[in-house]
Amino acid sequence: MRPIAGTFHPNSRVFPSLSRRAFACSLVGLIATMRLDAQQHRRIVSTAPSITEALFALGLGDQVVGVSRYCNYPAQVEKLPKVGTYMKPDVEAIARLAPDLIVLQTASAVLTERLKAMRMTYVEVPHGTLEDVYTGIRLIANAAAVADRAVALIGKIQGELAKIQAKARVLSSPRVAVVVDRRQGTLGDLTAIGPDNYLNEILGIAGGTNVFAKAGLPRYPHLSLEAIVRENPDVIFDLSSTQDSEAMREQARPAVLALWAQHAGLKAAASGHVYFGTSNALLVPGPRAPEAAQLLFDFMHGVDGRNKR
Repeated sequence: MRPIAGTFHPNSRVFPSLSRRAFACSLVGLIATMRLDAQQHRRIVSTAPSITEALFALGLGDQVVGVSRYCNYPAQVEKLPKVGTYMKPDVEAIARLAPDLIVLQTASAVLTERLKAMRMTYVEVPHGTLEDVYTGIRLIANAAAVADRAVALIGKIQGELAKIQAKARVLSSPRVAVVVDRRQGTLGDLTAIGPDNYLNEILGIAGGTNVFAKAGLPRYPHLSLEAIVRENPDVIFDLSSTQDSEAMREQARPAVLALWAQHAGLKAAASGHVYFGTSNALLVPGPRAPEAAQLLFDFMHGVDGRNKR
C-alpha cells in the first residue's frame, strides 16, 4: 500500500514506451483502481480525538478499528483498541490491526517513513485552526471516497456557527481569558489561548474578546497569574485538566472554582464569572465546533448561570 497523495504524476518508469492511446487507457485503468481501493477502505485507524470525531461525523464509524488513547467520543470508541497518542502513535499496535487507512495529524518524517516502509496507506490532516478542521474533514472524506459527505458536514457546521455568531453580534462582547493549562492545584505556570488558533476563533464566534489575542503573542502564551490580574477580564474560562473523562472533570470542578475564588480582586472571580469547562467539545477541535461555541455563548451571556457545563 502507498501513502495517499493529492496528485498523480506518471513517469517513464511506470509507463515505459507507451503510445498516447495506450497511456490514456492505462491511466484510466489506474484511476479506476485507485477509486476502487478507496471504496474498499473498511479498516480505518484514527490517531487523535479530532480525527475520530470527524470519522464518525462522516458516517465512517463502523469502519474504525483503532483509536488513540485519548479518544472517548462517541462513547463506542472507548471499547476499541488503542494505538498510542496523537503525539506518539504506536506503529506496532497499528500494524496489528491490519488497517487499510491510517489518519494522522501532521506527523514527523520519521513516523511517515516507517509507515511507508511497512507499506501502510495513510493520510495526514492539519490541526490548529477552524479552517484546519474543515481541511481535515475534506482530506478524510476524499481518502475514504465519500467526498460528498464532507461538503454536507462542513456546510452544517458553518451554518450552525453562523447562527450563533448572529446572536452574539447583537450582544455586548465580554473580555475573556481562556486558560488551557496550569500547575495542578495552583494558579501558577498558566498557559492561555492567544491569537490564530481554533479556540480563539470559536470564542470570537460566540461573542467574546480574547484579552491575549494580541499581535506578537504566540498561539499559546505562558503566563503568570499577575498577567491575568493586569488584564482583569470579565470572564475566565479554565479548561485545564489532567482528568481524561468528563465525569472526572466534573468531580474536580468545586476545587478549581475555589482556587479562583481566592482572588476576589479579579473581576471575573468577584462576579462569579469563572467557568471550569468539562465538556470534551471545548477541548477537541472538530465537528462539534458549534456545540463548543454554544457552550461559550451560554457561559458568557448568562444562559447557564449555574455553571454546570
